[in-house]
Amino acid sequence: MLIKTSVIQALIITAFIMIAAPASAAEDPGIFAIRVPDEGPLLDAGAKYWNIAPAFQVTMMPQTMTTPSNPNPAIKHLKVRAVHNGQWVSVQVEWEDPSLSNRIVVDQFGDQVAVEFPMFYKKDDLPSPMMGNPGKRVDIWQWRAAFQRDLDEGEPGIKDLYPNAMVDVYPDEMLRATDARPYMGAVGVDNMISHPKESPVLEQMAEGFGTLTTVPGDQDTDGRGAWKDGKWIVVFTHPLAPFSKNSAHFAPGRETVAGFAVWDGGNREVGARKAWASWIPFRLAK
Repeated sequence: MLIKTSVIQALIITAFIMIAAPASAAEDPGIFAIRVPDEGPLLDAGAKYWNIAPAFQVTMMPQTMTTPSNPNPAIKHLKVRAVHNGQWVSVQVEWEDPSLSNRIVVDQFGDQVAVEFPMFYKKDDLPSPMMGNPGKRVDIWQWRAAFQRDLDEGEPGIKDLYPNAMVDVYPDEMLRATDARPYMGAVGVDNMISHPKESPVLEQMAEGFGTLTTVPGDQDTDGRGAWKDGKWIVVFTHPLAPFSKNSAHFAPGRETVAGFAVWDGGNREVGARKAWASWIPFRLAK
């Protein structure tokens, strides 16, 4: 009797994982990134290995440490899995969200999720999980549903976002580029958020409240998210040895910690109005 190719591939992956993961992996607390034979950046949320990777439930807490606070966030739990192939580490985050929020206008906010790692891991000297602290920088990978929508469907125009808007002329049609910049908002001040997007993930760094900024130059982190049947599944991927000195480094067999934040745009969550989780052990299989 013939066995389908997909079944054979699943058996190979299972055997590989059983060899790569120590027997105690399932007993260890925290998130365990199994080693998989697949090549490339591991961005496929539907790959077979996600069915085998151990899931860790992250309990989210209300952000009440700084203003504006969020005492009753909508998202209570995240389900997190992780894999690596010796070149890339990939983190899958899943959560229930009955309302799709992937547009940003004046009175609407988008769904978002972020993963945070210490820039330099020292088990007995960790940075604050609330965006680090002076001298203890953190690397933050933030995925945004609005960025994903723009990449999947194209950037919306003024009429898409504001159907009743009336525009007679734009400043850049009448003025020189330098004179028009003050009228161009975030684009005029070269805000990274307003740059054309190649990825729905924004890699950022911070050393405490009020210090969050984008990692300069080319960013190492990428990702992809999809909403279906009231559920978000977002996959982040990052090279174990990144190009940027401002990105977290990983290695097979090594451990670090991971923190999480999530925003429900339909619950008017944005900025500090979020749910968050403190440091969770994060280990890569050898």
